[in-house]
Amino acid sequence: MIMNKRFLFSCLLIGSIAANLCGQDKPRVYILATGGTIAGIGASETSSGYIAGVVSVDKIIQSAPEILQLAQIKGEQVVNIPSQDMSEADWLIIAKRVNQLLSQADVTGIVITHGTDTMEETAFFLNLVVKSDKPVVLAGAMRPSTEISADGPMNVYEAVAVAASPLSIGKGVMIVMDDKILSADDAMKTMTTALETFKCPNFGFLGYLWDSKPIFTRNSLVKHTIHSEFDVADVDILPKVAIVYGYAGIDSLFVATAVRKGVNGIVYAGVGNGNPNTANLNALADAVKHGIPVVRSARTPFGPTTQHDEVDDDKYRFSASWFKTPEKSRILLMLALMKTKDYKEIQRMFVEY
Repeated sequence: MIMNKRFLFSCLLIGSIAANLCGQDKPRVYILATGGTIAGIGASETSSGYIAGVVSVDKIIQSAPEILQLAQIKGEQVVNIPSQDMSEADWLIIAKRVNQLLSQADVTGIVITHGTDTMEETAFFLNLVVKSDKPVVLAGAMRPSTEISADGPMNVYEAVAVAASPLSIGKGVMIVMDDKILSADDAMKTMTTALETFKCPNFGFLGYLWDSKPIFTRNSLVKHTIHSEFDVADVDILPKVAIVYGYAGIDSLFVATAVRKGVNGIVYAGVGNGNPNTANLNALADAVKHGIPVVRSARTPFGPTTQHDEVDDDKYRFSASWFKTPEKSRILLMLALMKTKDYKEIQRMFVEY
């Protein structure tokens, strides 16, 4: 009996040491799954058609078993949808769960698997409302999980590598795709089908991955995460902001409709340097008089929408988006409207974030 007890104790001790060696001292990374192409299933291994948001987080983890060499992994299925169905309500759910997890001392970082259609929007929203300097990394795929050479497993693996690395602390929310590390403030999906679709067109990639290690080549200098003034802990509904897309010959119908429908703010995606035509300039000025803040952005994909060029922003009490695309301008304006409607304060935020 004594021998049995000693034998049992020895086994337990060896098992405990082995568990320690096999991962207890590794970083702990949560994978929050939201659906998308990375969780998609195609009609065949070569078909371009597929259904997004089908595969569970457990299956995603199983597709990249090598991540267990990098970190202790825990997975959660937050939602399971194609990312074109991602909503502001989903953003709030994801953001609150991210903040809950990152407040735990034993959590090193978070990976969020996400569809690529709206990934840059979710990443930017989180960049403004996450209250931690721990890494938050979004990863997706351009090929469904059932396709030959699916890119999802490698993207997840590299996202975990970034989330588990101490080098990633303080970098803000990131996207990892195709061996690249992108900052949420500048990331943009630029091609409809290509694996290398995500770019940082204005400032360049944050870094790259080599041999499962992140190599950072720059920092994002705008305010984000722990330096952000925005907090959604007690927020259930975000202000309603519409984007109106400018084009040759557009009349003021869409601005007028947005005002009539009770929006809280308008982003005008103007031509060139965010320019509205005369009809919409007058309609936007009228919206401001009705207490609806207006931000000028541009349908031009790269470069800043600057203040006081062809449009006298102070005269009309408009704000200019600078390097924010229309969709990111909408997000920042929604958060700004929780604090102010003053166009100068909103302008400050567009410069700082």
